[in-house]
Amino acid sequence: MKIRWMILFFPVVSVIVLSLAVMQHAAKAAAPQQSATIVSAATGSMPATSVTATIPDTTLAINSDKPMSERIVHYEIDAKYNAGTHVVDATEVLTYHNVTGQALDHFPFHLYQNAFQPKATWVSEAKLMGSRDTSYAKWEDKDYGSEEIKSLEVVGQGDLTAQLHYIAPDDGNKDDKTVIDLPVAKPIAPGETVQFKITFQTKFPETQARSGYRRDFVLGGQWFPKVGVFWHGAWNCHQYHNTTEFFADFGVYDVKLTVPQFEIVGASGVKVSEANNADNTKTLTYHGDDIHDFAWTASPRYKVKDDGVFQGQMGPVRMQILMQPAHWNQVERHEKILRESLDHFERWYGPYPYKTITLVDPEPDSAAGGMEYPTFITGETSWFMPEGLHMPELVIEHEFGHQYWYGMVATNEFEDAWMDEGINSYTEVKVLDSILGKNTSIWNMAGVTMGERELQRVGYIGVADLDPIAKNAYEYYNSGSYAGITYGKTASVLLTLESIIGEDTMAKAMHVYFMKYRFTHPTKEDFLKTIEEVSGKDLRWYFNQAIYGVQVMDYKVLKTESLPVNWYDEKKSANKDDKDTVYRSYVWLQRKEDFVMPVDVQIKFENGETIREHWDGINRWTRLGPYEKKTKIESAEIDPDHKIQIDRNDFNNSYTAEAHGKPARKVSNYWMFATQWVSQALAWWGV
Repeated sequence: MKIRWMILFFPVVSVIVLSLAVMQHAAKAAAPQQSATIVSAATGSMPATSVTATIPDTTLAINSDKPMSERIVHYEIDAKYNAGTHVVDATEVLTYHNVTGQALDHFPFHLYQNAFQPKATWVSEAKLMGSRDTSYAKWEDKDYGSEEIKSLEVVGQGDLTAQLHYIAPDDGNKDDKTVIDLPVAKPIAPGETVQFKITFQTKFPETQARSGYRRDFVLGGQWFPKVGVFWHGAWNCHQYHNTTEFFADFGVYDVKLTVPQFEIVGASGVKVSEANNADNTKTLTYHGDDIHDFAWTASPRYKVKDDGVFQGQMGPVRMQILMQPAHWNQVERHEKILRESLDHFERWYGPYPYKTITLVDPEPDSAAGGMEYPTFITGETSWFMPEGLHMPELVIEHEFGHQYWYGMVATNEFEDAWMDEGINSYTEVKVLDSILGKNTSIWNMAGVTMGERELQRVGYIGVADLDPIAKNAYEYYNSGSYAGITYGKTASVLLTLESIIGEDTMAKAMHVYFMKYRFTHPTKEDFLKTIEEVSGKDLRWYFNQAIYGVQVMDYKVLKTESLPVNWYDEKKSANKDDKDTVYRSYVWLQRKEDFVMPVDVQIKFENGETIREHWDGINRWTRLGPYEKKTKIESAEIDPDHKIQIDRNDFNNSYTAEAHGKPARKVSNYWMFATQWVSQALAWWGV
């Protein structure tokens, strides 16, 4: 998700108008805790189920002859969408297999759409921390969303609706209703399966956090009661916060969607059937295997391209693309980057096992672009999108990447958003470098170029000293810090890590990590230890600063000096251009901030000769030299190969003996304008 993109970057300087569209996905989620009992009668008919039901071992939606995950849940949902009121009325049968090894006496559920209410934690945090979706300058009815459980029966234990109560495990907000808890009359023993029969109603707000409606378009994300994850000996079911996303167990989804017949629908999984009803509605049935969420979209105006097939390592993948009519001339461009992303991820990280991938071009000016759900992503573009402006490619590649780090690896984004968003931003740089060019992956027009890796760094440097990467996503200083650290810093840290262990070793570590932890819920240490194991290096000195700490890197070339060895000889010193004069030269380096890391230094002399030195960076400053040569130092540069992406100020990394002030000031002014503009844009659109 997890990216919320859209940074239009227009540095206007005389002749150049730099328009830059950046993605940022971000993550928004908020939820609370406190009791608020719900009592309501059961309404509607429920599908017949048995207490002895098991989780299906179906493989209809995957290119595998057996399940690929430990399937904990089976959701059977029968939903009807009212396009006029933007309301879903539905029944849900949730089958849950207790593999925790202990008896479970209560079950928490996420009710995400309740985040969009004036007293909810999401809205409070959005006003306090900033939000890319809605400013909430004043409360409007269109912003309101709700998700209400009308009735809940535990098969074999009866109707337990009256036992439901809201909780706020993160902030104690008694008015937040994004998490609801259910004590059960009889604990569910280890190894047992329990079924919940739920009737619920969801009202979508106008699009916020990549969910809701905009005009006649709807994106159904986080729309049904979803059970928490029992993880590390306890239930993990956080409130929905402004800067968090999602965490759920793998399983099987069987979903029936009834919508008006004029709607064109796309959804997670594979479509099993479609039938028209007598009341001018139609019912579409979808099935998903080894996924942990289900999303859908509907609009009467989509134009559909679904004849594309990618021949994956495990089997064919059908590519369905739903485009806005005004953007139809970009459909081939969308398919091309989707196909190239599939190809790179399969070759570099591992196979894509699902039979489908659906790419949605959402309603213009909605907050629905740049989002990911299992086998289902949304892109982002506009009617004017020149070939050299790679905004669609950025968003689509990023959102597809989430199929791996969010969809299959499935880390806890409430607590470690960087393990999805940040790792995905890193692989985004690598993939887009390969497809679009290292220095042209964002912008390549009118003689102006810009690459993705530099944009990631720009997003980070303005908030470098505020928060560590390893931090609960809902505890960042503000949305800008969340975005800059989770996306930009993580990408920059991992790119810099390549200079320590080698690019090939890093690529191998990423492949090993994905293959080992797909269809699980790994922790940050699982990821870091994988890199150490593959590289054979103890990297704690780096991880403790870059992942767990807030240390900032800033190395500087303080000065250079070249003095004649025989300076005291008046005859020789009078002839300063004497080619036989021997100079004794020095270079002074400074570590201005707290991040300690070895760096390379290149020293260039006026005769064209160069020397490479290595500094451990431990002391605050060091002096290199002396170098006795019949030539003076012309320049010195830290990190001459530009492998370090986390140095906060690149402008002081080099020093010339003869200063060239005019170009330096020009570049500095451009850079200041650009970084400030992008930092503000990231804070606004972040996640």
